[in-house]
Amino acid sequence: MQLDIVIAFFILGVVVRLLRANVQFPPALYQSLTLFLMLAIGLKGGIALAEHGTWQLLPQSFAVVMFGLILPLLAFPILFYIGQLNREDSASIAAHYGSVSIGTYAVAVALLESRGIPYEPYFPLFVVLLEMPAIAIGIALANGTNKKIDWRKLLHEILCNQGMILMTGALVIGLWAGERAASITPLFKDLFHGALALFLLEMGMVAASRLAQLKQTASFMLAFGIAMPLIGGFLGCLLGIAIGLTTGGAILLAVLGASASYIAVPAAMRVAVPKADHGLSITSSLGITFPFNILVGIPSYVLFTQWLMA
Repeated sequence: MQLDIVIAFFILGVVVRLLRANVQFPPALYQSLTLFLMLAIGLKGGIALAEHGTWQLLPQSFAVVMFGLILPLLAFPILFYIGQLNREDSASIAAHYGSVSIGTYAVAVALLESRGIPYEPYFPLFVVLLEMPAIAIGIALANGTNKKIDWRKLLHEILCNQGMILMTGALVIGLWAGERAASITPLFKDLFHGALALFLLEMGMVAASRLAQLKQTASFMLAFGIAMPLIGGFLGCLLGIAIGLTTGGAILLAVLGASASYIAVPAAMRVAVPKADHGLSITSSLGITFPFNILVGIPSYVLFTQWLMA
């Protein structure tokens, strides 16, 4: 399978960090690229929703939300009983793996578009819907570890984190504007792949640096960080087929099921489960699962889904 050009930038980032080359990525640029990708994905979904939105979205959306509730429930017993992690860490990591990675989704979209594989244009709606359920389940699984939760602050983190607020806001703007959004699409559509390439360059450097933080739990976390995406990807693919998505849509739902959050969930878990080792969660999602999905997972989900739907 031919390597997509944006993934090559991720590999370059990994090589840069492994060689300890003196390459500095400005933090402000990374933050700007993150915001850009969120806005671009949400806006594109809103414009498509204005054109293609139907009542069929309701049962599909409900199924996607249920999917987001099930994933952390599958991850938690693996972490708690097999990995022997404490309840706080198990709940926090499970929440990360029940939510989604915007970066992984963006790479999958770029790959499908480069290969001409069509998918549901309103799919960003499902990305937004999958942000919250896992956080709620993660808090419930950690119940009793921190009874003095500041619920007002927690709800603010869940509903107003940058991923949720920007993607939802851009989706609503796209839905409201429809064809009138054509004046700004040269920025958010034409420059999308270039911004994604720069984003992945930085993510490659970050992922390589995170691997050094794995210590006593290295063997188990490495196995979990690879096995859980495969479980989530397989279930996401089957769910996509079951709810009538196209091949491209089923691939994207597999990617969402396989990905792990490193933006929205960490902010919420720091408030809800302060005793958890949040560095372990980020290291697993960003140091193991993200590169696995980018290099191996996404191409595998494409092949598996195409084989099932052939």
